[in-house]
Amino acid sequence: MGSSSGSCDYSFKILLIGDSGVGKSSLLVTFISNSVQHLSPTIGVDFKIKQLIVGGKRLKLTIWDTVTSSLAYHVYIAAGQERFRTVTSSYYRAAQGIILVYDVTRRESFTNLADVWAKEVELYSTNQDCIKMLVGNKVDRDIEREVTREEGIALAQEHKCIFIECSAKTQQNVQQCFEELALKILEVPSLLEEGSTVVKRNSLKQKQVHKAPSGGCCS
Repeated sequence: MGSSSGSCDYSFKILLIGDSGVGKSSLLVTFISNSVQHLSPTIGVDFKIKQLIVGGKRLKLTIWDTVTSSLAYHVYIAAGQERFRTVTSSYYRAAQGIILVYDVTRRESFTNLADVWAKEVELYSTNQDCIKMLVGNKVDRDIEREVTREEGIALAQEHKCIFIECSAKTQQNVQQCFEELALKILEVPSLLEEGSTVVKRNSLKQKQVHKAPSGGCCS
C-alpha cells in the first residue's frame, strides 16, 4: 500500500514503553519489515509507519519507540522536572494504543511495569479510551523464564490490558500483537473518530501543498 494518508481509512498513534533492553525496538522492526534484525539501543525517540488491512479497514499505524533506560530518566531529571514532564506528556499525547513490554527472562522489567510504567500511563496519557496491551517478549528463551504466563495475565487483568506473549527473535505472535491491538481500537467509537479526523486533516494538508499557485504572470 502507498504511504499517502489518503489511502487509509484511519490513522492511529501507537506507543511502545517499558524498560531498556526488553526488545521494544526489535518488536517494532520485526513487525515493520517481517524480518529479524539485531539492533542497537534506541537513542532519543524513533517512530515507524506501517499500513495494513485489519478488520476490513485500511489502517496507518504510526508506532513510537523511545529510550527508556534509567540513565536517560536521570538525565531528564537532572535537566529539570518540568522538561521531563513536557517530553513525556508530548510522547503520550493523543495515543490510541499503548504497548507495555517486559522481558519474560527479567523479573525486574515485569515489576517495573506496575511500579513505573503503568503509573506513567495513568499520569500522562491524554486519552481515557486508549487501548493498552501487555506484552511479554523473548518467549524463545523459555528455559530462562522468570515471569510465568499466569503472572502476566494477572497483571494485564489488574490494569485492564490485552495480554500476549511473543518473540521478536522468532517472530512468534509479533504480527498478532499489533493486529489485535488495532482490532480493539476499531471497536471504540471515540478512537475511530480521532483516527478519521487525522486522515482528513493530513489529506487536506497534502492538497494545500500540491495546489498550484494562483495568479497571472504580470499586470
